[in-house]
Amino acid sequence: MYWTVFLTQVYKSRGERSRGAERTQNRSMSMKRLSVLLLAMCSGLLEAQVSFKDNGTNRLTSMSKEERLAALERRLESSEKEVSHLKRLIGAPPAIAFSVALMDEATTPGDYGPFAYRTILPYRKVFANVGNGYNPATGTFTAQIRGLYFFRFTMFTSGTPNSVACIWKNNTFVVCLWDVKGYFGYDTGSNAVVLPMGVGESVSVMLEPNRTLNDGQSHLNTFSGFLLSPM
Repeated sequence: MYWTVFLTQVYKSRGERSRGAERTQNRSMSMKRLSVLLLAMCSGLLEAQVSFKDNGTNRLTSMSKEERLAALERRLESSEKEVSHLKRLIGAPPAIAFSVALMDEATTPGDYGPFAYRTILPYRKVFANVGNGYNPATGTFTAQIRGLYFFRFTMFTSGTPNSVACIWKNNTFVVCLWDVKGYFGYDTGSNAVVLPMGVGESVSVMLEPNRTLNDGQSHLNTFSGFLLSPM
């Protein structure tokens, strides 16, 4: 009797373990089938997303794994370029620039000056004035954005008397240009500077007392500047 009960329990336990192993194996097979199904679905979506243009119409096409990867790499590269371009646009400083010449078409060519006092040069011919920081009525550039600016001016002289002009920031002298009569009777020169500017601060080119410039429609006396970087 005892051995009969013992063997019955042994066989029962083995049967339960066998059924448990079978259920585990079935679950494992189900998970594998589900994985295969998901992989097939993803592959199908990928094939549906990759297309090309033929005679102006979009057509879907079946691709090999290598072709799909190559297509995705191209799309990723294109997206990265677009993101980079947008970052440059967002991070780019505002466009502020001006370029002017002393005499416009209505001005009679010849010497400008001399004057008994220091005089702001009123550059009348405006080539560019992006941001409207330059005022042709006063010859002054006024910063509307705090930042680092580049300025340059050129000067042409007939040599009688010698020419001296300087860049001034607000009421402070910055850099000058001195030129004398050249071998052929005329001479030219230029100077430049990089300046930090606060909002409302101004820059102009001033002709020193008892000095002259010479200009005409060739625009030999110019004044230019632009924003390098906001601060």
